[in-house]
Order: sequence, then structure tokens, then C-alpha cells
Amino acid sequence: MGAIPVQRETVTRACDAPAHDTERAMTRTTLPGSPLSPGSARTLVRRALTEWAASGLPGTEHLTDRLVDDAVVAVSELVTNAVVHAGTEVELTCRLEMDTGALLVEVLDHHPSRAPRDGELEAPYETPEYGRGLRLVSRLAESWGVTYRTGSKTVWARLPAEDPVAAKDDIEAYAEERALERGLRVAEILAPEPQRAERERDWLNRGALSFLAEASDLLAGQLDENLVAALAGQLIVPRLADWCAVWLEDEVAGRWGYPRSGDAEGAAGWATDGTGPRLARVWHGSESLIEELRGALEKEPPQPPDDDRAGPVSYPWPGEALGARGVRGTALAYRLIAGGRPMGTLVIGRAGLPRFPDEVTGLVEDLSRRVALAIGAARQYARQATISRVLQRGLLPGAVAEIPGVVSALVYEPCDKGGPSGDFYDLFPAGDGRWCFAIGDVQGKGPEAAVVIGIARPWLRLLAREGYRVSDVLDRLNQLLLDDATEAADAAARALVGPMAPGDGPQTRFLSLLYGELTPVDGGIRCTLASAGHPLPLLLGTDGEVHTVAQPQTLLGVVEDATYRSETFELCSGDTLLCVTDGVTERRSGTRQFDDGDGLATALAGCAGLNAELIAERIRRLVHEFGGRPPEDDLALLVLQAE
Repeated sequence: MGAIPVQRETVTRACDAPAHDTERAMTRTTLPGSPLSPGSARTLVRRALTEWAASGLPGTEHLTDRLVDDAVVAVSELVTNAVVHAGTEVELTCRLEMDTGALLVEVLDHHPSRAPRDGELEAPYETPEYGRGLRLVSRLAESWGVTYRTGSKTVWARLPAEDPVAAKDDIEAYAEERALERGLRVAEILAPEPQRAERERDWLNRGALSFLAEASDLLAGQLDENLVAALAGQLIVPRLADWCAVWLEDEVAGRWGYPRSGDAEGAAGWATDGTGPRLARVWHGSESLIEELRGALEKEPPQPPDDDRAGPVSYPWPGEALGARGVRGTALAYRLIAGGRPMGTLVIGRAGLPRFPDEVTGLVEDLSRRVALAIGAARQYARQATISRVLQRGLLPGAVAEIPGVVSALVYEPCDKGGPSGDFYDLFPAGDGRWCFAIGDVQGKGPEAAVVIGIARPWLRLLAREGYRVSDVLDRLNQLLLDDATEAADAAARALVGPMAPGDGPQTRFLSLLYGELTPVDGGIRCTLASAGHPLPLLLGTDGEVHTVAQPQTLLGVVEDATYRSETFELCSGDTLLCVTDGVTERRSGTRQFDDGDGLATALAGCAGLNAELIAERIRRLVHEFGGRPPEDDLALLVLQAE
């Protein structure tokens, strides 16, 4: 099981009273609302109790193996209940009573509006059943309950030093199981043995819909197929099976392990050009058996069925990996198919059964469909994210040109990491001793903005290298946006959302752009630039004064036959030119914006004496610190400093 960061505090002595009166054992842990938290809680509690037993503190003489195992099971169920039904950060406390040797376990979450989910808390004929987690805790504990406070809820259980389970006639059949492997008590109570077929059938009939609904909620929105596989194991073990494994097919390389249309088949009738399915996750009710079970399962990957049956098929029982208790049992394999494409295989196993009850196989089959859909959705997201990253890289220059006599620094932070940004930049040589720079912002984001950027940036380079002046470049780019870019962006929109409704004509794609040309001259750098609807550039002199160096003009792609003007000035040694997008100037904090009251100019004035890199980093940091929340718009800034 993967490790997750936790905060752990173990107390063995109170410092404000004599040691002989207050010496005690207690551990406190903070865990995230993660599917990995129950496993971490089990490990931490078992370790703490082992350390207490070796310390000789008062009360630790009552720490038997049975009490330690009961505490681990109770902690696992309480943390699982909090993670699944609250989803917030979890605070776990476990302390030992000196006089009685009893253990008090408390699990606090920060979702007080949700009560613990357990059918036996309510009248059995009025409330549907949600599971057996707290039922198990009630059998292990002498007493337990729920404490509500403002902003939090605590579920606590007191585990006595004597064995409460041995005194309960209705589960006396589990005495031998406790001695052999107490970790499987969860599975035995949540998914009873065959001799309790009636009780199992009753649980499945009354609890299946709730189980599937909550499983769907847990799986929905997961963006990582490996996390989906891990969640599937936690849902199944120990409620429905002793162990579970998930294989995932490698769709990128086409290694499905199934026939592919049009391909020649191998000797066994299956494609053999890849490594086959990958064993992504293995779960067992006893964590000590997971590694051996994984080793055995890796040698027996599931074979494709002989037909198109969607139901479960038998899987070889890995008896040697499960110890003395697991010599006999039954295992079933479920194909995970979504959209007609195989995603992988789910295998479940249970010791001591000649066959799974029909109710269990049907429930797991329903669950496997949800797992397959979640894996398919995660893969689709991964594909889309990859496409977006590739597209984003294609819209930006591969490298920023080095300009003689000028040091440049760049900050570029798209707001949506999963899709193309509306901001772009460029810095490139134009020939004849000229270098050009541009920083722009397209109306909107996503594919439509990407189309406009994909047209504007290459045209900027082409026109600059053809020798057009700064103002002429903007004139021609404005006309281009009114023609080709609008048509192309509308085509991209139709590809995403379908045909436009009647009366919805082409939508103009606005572009704000700051474009300039740099030419080294004696004594400095000559700069010619123009701003088309873009935040005006600021010039920081060596004396610390800041002023704008362009005039505001209309956006590109708005006015037919617009004529643009440029400004020319010199960057002397030490002068700094700052160019930003509106993600900087319009950064919000409540009703205020970063550039209110010339806020950007004030921030730049405070950078006097800094080099280009430090100026860029300082402005970026000030923009982030201006608001309490992360920026909600793309952010780009370019610093040009004359050496």
C-alpha cells in the first residue's frame, strides 16, 4: 500500500503533573481524506501499541494480541467510514486507560452534517442498510458513540481488555478465525460464510443498491486509472471477497491481449506483440499476504475468454500464496469493458467456498461495469490532457531568442493546466539586426483561442521577417483576424458543440496584442512598439521612475481597415521594459484589482536595481499574494532589460 504523509504525535507522559499519576500512552494522528488513509491508520496504530507494550507503562500489561488486532480493525473501519462518508481530513486518537487496560479510539472528521452510515443505528424496517463497518465496531467495543461539535463529528469506541466477542453467542463460530487471522474478521462479518446464506442474501437484497450508489459516487470523477483500480479493491475487500486484483490493458501500445480486427492471429488466436495486461493493484483482507499474492498472480495473468460473454469466468486459485487458511477457495475473473473496448480484468477470490453465491457475483458484475466506465473516463481525460499539452507546446516558441545587449525574463502560467491558454508570447530574430517580441491575449480559451493563436503567431513572424514595420504588421494582422481566424475559430467551435443555431453567425475573435521591434544601436537599444487593446508597457529607468511608453489603441479583429501607430524610444543601459497580460493587471482581491491606483507601476518602481529575472519573479509573487485565492486568469509577463 502506498504511503501517505501524516502528522503523528505520541504522548507517554504529561508534563504538568507527577509522573506516577499521569504517565500514560496516547497517539494522535492527522490523515488526509484519502483512500490510502485506512491502511496508514492501521499501520500507525499497530506500531504505537507495539511500542507501548515494550515500554512497560501502566496498563500495558493488558495489551494482548487480541486487543491489538481488535484496535487495528476498529480503527480501520472508523477511518474508512470517515473517508468515504465525510471526505475531509481525519484526526485519529488512540489512548490506553492505565487502570483498566482498555483502549479508547476516536476518529474526528469535519463534516458534522453527515451521520455515520450503519443500518443498525435505525429501525431495521425504516432505514436502508449502508454497510457493516460500525456494526463490526459495535461487536468489538464495550461501548461506542458519536459526539457532534460545531464543525466536526467524532465517532469513538472503547475496547475492553477482556474479549467481548467471545461472550456473544451469535458469532461464536468466528473464535477459530480470531486465533488464525484476525485481520479477516472484517470480511467474515461484512460478507458472512456460506452457512449464513440467509443473512448474506438479506444484506445483499437490502444493501446492494446503497453499496452501488456509494461506489459510483466514489469512482465518479477519478482522473487516474491506477487510483480507480485501488478504489475498486477497497470497495470489494473485505465486503464481498477476501482478496481482489485488477489488471489494466495497455491501450496506448495496442497490447490488449485480445484479437484485433484485420490482424493475423497467433497460434492461440491472440495478439502477441506486447507485454500483455499489467497487474495494477492487489488487495487482501490481511496486508501481510499482499506481496506473496501479487507474486503468484503475476505468473497467472487472466486469459481472454473463448466467447463474448460479459459474465465472470473461473480463475485459478492461488492457494500457495495464501497460507494454510487459503489452500482451498474460489476465484472469478470479470472483464472490464467500456464503450466496447476492453479496459482490463477484475479478479476476486474467497477462501473456503466451493463457489460464490449468485447474489455476490451479480453485485460484483454491476460494480465491475462502474469500474470499467471509471477507467475509461480516466483514460479519456489522460488522452485529452496529453493532447492539450502537445497543443499548448505547439502554440508557444520552443526557445526564447537571445538578443545582443538585452537580458530577457519570462513568466507564463496558464490558469487551466488541462487545456490551451488564451495568452501567448514570442521573442524571435527578424533579420537585418532586428529582434521582435510579442505578448498577447485572445478572447476566451480552449480550442477556439488556440486556433487564433495558431494563426496569429506564425503570421507575426512571417510579416516581421518580410520587413514590415510594426504598425503595418498590426494592420495586416487585424484584417487577417477579421477573415481567416474568425472562420477557423468558428469551425473549431462547431466541431466541439455542433452546428450553430439559426441566427447565430460567426463570432468575432478579439485579440489584444503588444508587439515591438528591438534594434541594437550605439549607446543602447532602439525599441519600436504598439499596443492594440493590450495593457500598456511600463519603462523603469535607472533613477527608479516608471512611465508608460505606448498609446492605447483598439483591439485586433474588431474594426475593419483599422490603422495602427507605433512609438519609438531608446532603452539605455539599466532600463527595464515590463510587458504583461491582463491576468496581471486585473488580478482581483474582492472588489479591487492589482493595477488599481497604478498598482503595477508602484510594484515595478520597487524593483529598481534588480536584474530581469528578479523583477519577473517579484512581480509574479506580488500578483499571487494580492488575492486570497489562486489566480483565475492566465498570467504572462515579459521583462526586457538593457545591459
